[in-house]
Amino acid sequence: MHTLQQLRAGELAGVTRLQLRANLTEFPREIFDLAETLEILDLSGNSLSSMPDDLPRLKHLRVIFCSDNHFTELPDVLGRCPALTMLGFRANRIEAVPAAALPSRLRWLILTENRIEQLPEALGRCTDLQKLMLSGNRLRTLPPSLADCTKLELLRIAANDLSELPQWLMEMPRLSWLAFAGNPFGATHTAAPPPIANIHWGELNLLEKLGEGASGIIHRATLRGESVAVKIFKGAMTSDGLPEHEMAACIGAGRHPNLIPVLGIIPDHPAQLPALVMPLIDSSLRNLAGPPSLQTCTRDVYAENTLFTADAVLSIARGIASAAERLFAQGIMHGDLYAHNILHCDRGNAILGDFGAASLFEPGTDLAMDLQRIEVRAFGCLLEELLMRCNSEIPHAWNLAQECLQSCPQARPTFAEIVTHLSQPLPG
Repeated sequence: MHTLQQLRAGELAGVTRLQLRANLTEFPREIFDLAETLEILDLSGNSLSSMPDDLPRLKHLRVIFCSDNHFTELPDVLGRCPALTMLGFRANRIEAVPAAALPSRLRWLILTENRIEQLPEALGRCTDLQKLMLSGNRLRTLPPSLADCTKLELLRIAANDLSELPQWLMEMPRLSWLAFAGNPFGATHTAAPPPIANIHWGELNLLEKLGEGASGIIHRATLRGESVAVKIFKGAMTSDGLPEHEMAACIGAGRHPNLIPVLGIIPDHPAQLPALVMPLIDSSLRNLAGPPSLQTCTRDVYAENTLFTADAVLSIARGIASAAERLFAQGIMHGDLYAHNILHCDRGNAILGDFGAASLFEPGTDLAMDLQRIEVRAFGCLLEELLMRCNSEIPHAWNLAQECLQSCPQARPTFAEIVTHLSQPLPG
């Protein structure tokens, strides 16, 4: 975090990234002193409602974050910034998105938690668009021109007013990560949800915090002398959707060796926050990768020198495919099937977590199959990443990855077929 004092004193000369949070009501003109170097500008958490007309003077500006401000319209001037590829305007008061506000090189657009009812057809001209985050708005339709954004891989449209998922969306060649819960067309329950226990707050002894994500905080706790994990949801919109949909998916998934089961819900949290009780997972398990960066956009970031054995690759891939097969049988699309949401150990154990982007649907329908083909592409990305970091060649797995990544969704295998394919023994 930088300060206005540093900026005005010239102490930030040469920086490529600037972050200011100082209850700003106007764009500080001193930012233009950084025009020769500034690439990332973060003005989130202020009280801004406009951008200066000469913003394009920041000729190297690639990324701008203006979340949690007071914008009611996406500023036109953004479309004239020559290098802009990412816009983050979450949690403003935006009602209008003018066509002129969309940069031609746009790759990543975040408009979560605004008041948008309609997007311009001009969005289809942003043919480099890979990531589009629109959850928590008032959208009734998606512009058909979005079908022209053939590089689109991640789409978040949860908690809107959409009456359907258009068929052209199901046919997009690279769409892999989709969240749509909380729209009028969506299912409200999974197939045969398992019974779930009520675990009262007074039965739990809450201990240290184990971790925190966008949707909630996880603590270690004891329940009748046994160690458990308690996830307390923050109760607010995330970039992926709403906590009640995540809870429904977690509960509806039921038991599977590659998923974390739910032991019960907490009906009487002191702050009336939704909360789940789950088994405490093995402390040796760790995240398979880190989330995408500003540079990678849609692909996960692995630790340097990450290397897997062939057995580990096949074990991880088979387990995750089996978990996904289970979810689809229950009418659940994970929506965020990524390495950074997978816990694993060196022996190939793998657990798929984080259901924040999960959506529910009616199993056995044409829509269910369309959604599975989308999630299969996400699995293909995962399998490709694992194979790129494998210490030996696995030709049949490489062939499978390419089948999962086919641009025609109907040509991709199902998760049941993937599990069968990955069950083949290694040669020799």
